[in-house]
Amino acid sequence: MAEISADNAPKQRVKAARRALPEAWFAWLLVAPAVIFIAVIVAWPLAETVRLSFLEADLGGEEWVGLANYTDLAESRRFHDTVLRTFYWMFLSVGLKLILGLIGATLLNAAIPGRALFRVLVMPPWVIPIAIGCFGWLWLYNGHFGLISGMLQRFGIIDGPFEFLAYKSSAFYSAIVTDVWIGTPMVTLFFLAAMQGVSRDLYEAAWVDGAGRWYRFRRITIPQIMPVIVSMALLSAIWTFNSFEIIWILTQGGPRGATTTLIVDTYKTAIGNYKFGEGAARAVIIVILLAIFSLIYLFFLNKVNRRYGAK
Repeated sequence: MAEISADNAPKQRVKAARRALPEAWFAWLLVAPAVIFIAVIVAWPLAETVRLSFLEADLGGEEWVGLANYTDLAESRRFHDTVLRTFYWMFLSVGLKLILGLIGATLLNAAIPGRALFRVLVMPPWVIPIAIGCFGWLWLYNGHFGLISGMLQRFGIIDGPFEFLAYKSSAFYSAIVTDVWIGTPMVTLFFLAAMQGVSRDLYEAAWVDGAGRWYRFRRITIPQIMPVIVSMALLSAIWTFNSFEIIWILTQGGPRGATTTLIVDTYKTAIGNYKFGEGAARAVIIVILLAIFSLIYLFFLNKVNRRYGAK
């Protein structure tokens, strides 16, 4: 009996607290830890970033400058180029991830021998630490002892060593290849899970009616997993937009700013040059851009849900 009383003691204390407090106060008491966590981890740093964006802040102190940091960014052609480069980086990388992920999920969902093994082999780029993967790609892109340059020379495509990360165009697209290699497995697994949730009865009915593979893919698979595709597009876009490690390890934003995105530019300004106010203004703009992008996503997601009957 003593053990039963001890086990019931926490429940009795909760019931006593509920009787002593009004229902609304008790509800707020339950959510208070989550509210405090969000306030400390999210709200306070965001508010401090907004405050810093109106200051000329560096190691020497702070001085109120109002909207000067934002005005400088609005008049900076270099900043405009960085914004356009960031969106180009995001859309190209996300587009390739979605296309390759859809193809990979379709193949992994097919009834082929060794399917379980292939599903395991697709995961390493996503599972291993990003830094380790990027260092592997650094070796591949090296012009003198890298595998890619060596193979191109062996097949006579190029005459001599080619440094992929030393030229603006090749460095930018090399960074995209690395980002796609790292992000595609996650997209593939999400799409694969969605495809496995599609009722087999739909495919069997279409097969009985004489529908081919391509028709079943277009008319059944894609519509059924469209909400997942849209959701995955947003998540991948946000992660790619804020991607820092890949670019920093490969090129640190070079050569000559060719791979500098907004997140890299913000880091260089705030941490590299100790211009905390200017860096904070860039961070606020990133938040605003992502918020606008998320609202657009929610609009299209609602349209997709209404069209395809997602609940």
